[in-house]
Amino acid sequence: MIVAIDGPAAAGKSTSAKLVAQNLGFTYLDTGAMYRCVTLSVLRNQIALDDDIALGLLFENLDIQIDKVDDQLIVRLNGDDVSTEIRKAEVTSCVSAVSAVPRVRDALVRIQRQMALDTDCVVEGRDIGTIVFPDAEIKFFLVADDLVRAKRRQMDLIAIGEERSIDELVEEIRRRDAYDSGRSHSPLCKAEDAFEVDTSKLTIDEQVDFMVNKVKNY
Repeated sequence: MIVAIDGPAAAGKSTSAKLVAQNLGFTYLDTGAMYRCVTLSVLRNQIALDDDIALGLLFENLDIQIDKVDDQLIVRLNGDDVSTEIRKAEVTSCVSAVSAVPRVRDALVRIQRQMALDTDCVVEGRDIGTIVFPDAEIKFFLVADDLVRAKRRQMDLIAIGEERSIDELVEEIRRRDAYDSGRSHSPLCKAEDAFEVDTSKLTIDEQVDFMVNKVKNY
């Protein structure tokens, strides 16, 4: 079974998906971390996004591993632990542009489908229910108020030693929403058969319980 969880940045996808997977005993697949790894690789290697040859070589040598260690997800890029680095502002500011490149999305969609083959998975991202797994048995689309999302993002940044104002983060979130929703290839949008969950006033437990119950009653 595939459980797809989509939605914009800081709507609560990652936290919810991890807990839903844990509750159900499913594998958790963080596609956002995968796009962040590619973005970090592009930045490290100073690759232009219109350089098909360089992008092709990048994917030939790309090794992304996401492992659960003591209830923490450890993300490794070509053997290096980049769990913290991929959450930093430099990567966050570039990930939408990198993710919009058709070659990047096509390559990662193939990888994601292979990883979820013959496995019960909770998969979160922006186009999981529409593009990656359009036949997923259960789909959710998480939304939240801009200010609530900015506050969540601020807390995430504080945890890794970065400080940003709420106003800056609200503007960044709105900019990213417009970019992700307006791109021509695999835009962020709600699947017609997805359950919409507004997490603005829900606790983590409440949103997780809602999704777990939907899956169990499928």
